[in-house]
Amino acid sequence: MRWLHATLAALLVLLVSTLGASAQQPAAPETLRVGILQYGTVNWELDAMTRNGIDERHGVDVELVPFAGEDASAVALQAGAVDMIVSDWLWVSRQRSAGADFTFAPYSTSVGSIMVPGDSAMQALTDLRGKTLGVAGGPLDKNWLLIQALAQRDGLDIAAENEIVYGAPPLLTAKAESGELDAVLNYWHYAARLEAQGFRTLISGTEAAMAMGTAGPVAAIGWVFRDSFAAEHPEAIEGFLAADEEIKALLQESDAEWVKLAPLVKAEDEKTLATLRDRYREGIPTRSAEEEIADTRALYRLLAEIGGERLVGPSPELIEGTYFTGRKNGT
Repeated sequence: MRWLHATLAALLVLLVSTLGASAQQPAAPETLRVGILQYGTVNWELDAMTRNGIDERHGVDVELVPFAGEDASAVALQAGAVDMIVSDWLWVSRQRSAGADFTFAPYSTSVGSIMVPGDSAMQALTDLRGKTLGVAGGPLDKNWLLIQALAQRDGLDIAAENEIVYGAPPLLTAKAESGELDAVLNYWHYAARLEAQGFRTLISGTEAAMAMGTAGPVAAIGWVFRDSFAAEHPEAIEGFLAADEEIKALLQESDAEWVKLAPLVKAEDEKTLATLRDRYREGIPTRSAEEEIADTRALYRLLAEIGGERLVGPSPELIEGTYFTGRKNGT
C-alpha cells in the first residue's frame, strides 16, 4: 500500500503544479477586427501598433480588414463583419438617432485646409473672391460648410462668388500643382503633401471652427464600435484604446518609427515624410473628454443650422452616447 500512497502523492503534486502553471499562463489576446480603408492614413498607426506588438501587450490581437471605401466599411460594421471602423461623430449621432448603438472614441483632430501656392497674394479668406477653388469631400463636407459660414460672416458668399470645382482628392491635388486651381480645400494628408511642395495654408477647418466658437481642436474622426460590443468585450475595447494611446505616444516621439513607416506612407521624399509626420502629430487629441464633448455639441448645432437634416439627420442636437464614456455609455 505504501507504493500506492506514494503514487497518489506524486500524481497530486503533478496535478497541483499543472494547475498552477495553467493559472499563471496569460490569457490569449482577444481578436478585434478593425475595418480600414486600403490606402487610408489609419493604416500607418495600426501597422506600427501591430508591428511593435503593442496591441498584444494590451491583450488585443488587432486584425486589419481592408475596404475600398468608407461606405463599404460602414456597411461591414452594421452587418457585424467587423468590430470597429474609423468614422466621424456626425455619422455616429445620426445612427444613434435611428436607434443604433454605435459610439465614438477620438482618433485625430487633423482636418482639411485650403491650400494656396506659396507665392500667392491671397492672405485672408475674403481674398478668395472670384477665384477658382477645388473642394474635396463634396458640398456637405464639414470643413467646407464651416469655411462657408465663416466667409459669410466676413461678407463673402464663397459658393456663389467663386468657381467651385468638386472632385477626388488626388485629382484636385494635381490640378492645384498644375495651376488650374487658385486654391484647393483638401484632406489633411493631401494638404501636407502640397505644403511640402511649397504651398501654404490659407485657413484650416480647425481654424474655421475655432473662429466660429469652439475652444480648441475637435476630433474630426474616431474609433467607432457598438455599445453592445463594448459591454460584451470590455477588455478588448479598453485594451485597444490603451494600445492606441501608447502607439500615438511612440509616433509622437520617435522619428525612427516614421522611417520604418515610409514605404506605407509613400512619401515622395524626406521633406514630404517629415511634413506628414509633423501634421499627424499635431492631430493627436490632447484635450479632456469633457472639453471635446462640449465643443462637439456646439459644433454639431452650428452644422445643423448650416447643413440641415441632409447633413445631421433628424436631431438638431448631438445624441447622448455619441462619445464613448465607458461600459454604461449613454445611460
